[in-house]
Amino acid sequence: MVFELPKLPYTFDGLEPHIDTRTVEIHYTKHHATYLANCNKALEAHPQFSEKSIEWILSNLDQLPEEIRTVVKNNGGGFYNHNLYWENMNLSGAKEPTGTLLSKIESTFGSFTNLKAEMEKTGLGRLGSGYSWLCQKKDGTLVVLATLNQDCPLSDDLKPLLVVDVWEHAYYLKYQNRRAEYLNSWWNIVNWDVVQNRFNK
Repeated sequence: MVFELPKLPYTFDGLEPHIDTRTVEIHYTKHHATYLANCNKALEAHPQFSEKSIEWILSNLDQLPEEIRTVVKNNGGGFYNHNLYWENMNLSGAKEPTGTLLSKIESTFGSFTNLKAEMEKTGLGRLGSGYSWLCQKKDGTLVVLATLNQDCPLSDDLKPLLVVDVWEHAYYLKYQNRRAEYLNSWWNIVNWDVVQNRFNK
């Protein structure tokens, strides 16, 4: 299996004005595509993993040969994390969680507003590059956490539900150093239909 760049669910300008056209284009065609290419290159000499999904690989990094483990962790993580990031954004789709997911959020964080505040705080607190996540533990508990660089929650036995990229290349052209403004604006393009589907799986 050669992993492929997933098609964006919108055009490059489809997240305007919250994320600008040029940022989406560069982020997707350069950063995301490079992680994909590097991951494929690292795995091409190891056909025993050719039928494995990227989810399996990131959940079982200890089963990879040591000489490619770090490269795959970084680049496979970059590929997968970006897949989720693009997928959980859209100008269309539900703008708030509903049903069992909303109930779970309210029982865990007190309210949807509190969840947003917690994810923004976590994203702002991620010194340097990384992500802010909403994930689910094996016991069903919801948790907000930050990861460094291209680390992926799958590697810690967590189920990712929602992710926001806080690497500077995700927002710098429009927001410069104003990460807080980017994170606040980002909620306008979260597609909770996608998050709900992940939660239901």
